[in-house]
Amino acid sequence: MDRTYYSAMGGHPPQTDMLTGRAVFTEAYAVIPRGVMRDIVTSCLPHWAKTRLWIIARPLSGFAETFTHYIMEVSPGGGSDRPDTDARAQSVLFMVEGQATLTIGNAKHVLKKGGYAYLPAGATWRITNGSKGAAKFHWIRKAYEAVDGIEAPEAFVANEADVPLRAMAGTDGKWATQRFVEPDDLRHDMHVNIVTFEPGAIIPFLETHVMEHGLYVLEGKAVYKLNRDWVEVEAGDYMWLRAFCPQACYAGGPGRFRYLLYKDVNRHPKLGGF
Repeated sequence: MDRTYYSAMGGHPPQTDMLTGRAVFTEAYAVIPRGVMRDIVTSCLPHWAKTRLWIIARPLSGFAETFTHYIMEVSPGGGSDRPDTDARAQSVLFMVEGQATLTIGNAKHVLKKGGYAYLPAGATWRITNGSKGAAKFHWIRKAYEAVDGIEAPEAFVANEADVPLRAMAGTDGKWATQRFVEPDDLRHDMHVNIVTFEPGAIIPFLETHVMEHGLYVLEGKAVYKLNRDWVEVEAGDYMWLRAFCPQACYAGGPGRFRYLLYKDVNRHPKLGGF
């Protein structure tokens, strides 16, 4: 299967472009289209050299509650020896363009296109770009929720090319997921998977569930039902879905529709204020 990942962020539109766009922010969901991920909305981080990023999800009242999602762009010679100073934070990295060297403890790994890394809370890691082109990757972070009697997960590195598609029941393989962690592995309290729809495939009911979702479209286009609305999305768009936000999908083609999916799993919902 040929793998394509959208990574053309940045730049600025000309003054002659129309202002109207597809960005939507509601109480139940948000859509951040690729056309708004411009140079002017980038950020920098402490202890990162020659690096900029787009922060597309962060804990915020009325928005994401459980995670952050960054799109990182590391220039040649850039990277970090102290990428994350929050010892509570576990991370997933997913490479979409170029390559970088990831060091976990004393072990070095070259993350190339499709490369995936899970980094547990408290892990010692660093990442550098020794190549001649930019390294672009997604970085998803969540504070790890430890459970008494269950050990914490270990770090691992994989590549999407080596992870099989698992078809949803009754879909003839037209709707499938690549899972990097087994669903019943209770050491993990978040999943970051890749979901693929073949042209014409659908989510045939309004999913309504407790998981918070972040969906970054890697390839293709579709119409997505979010709460009361149908929205059209394409490669490079980002969707945030609040817990219990109804969702469905129709992938009309002409090619596959694929997205990187975050969700929080395997823990009691937090009780607060009562």
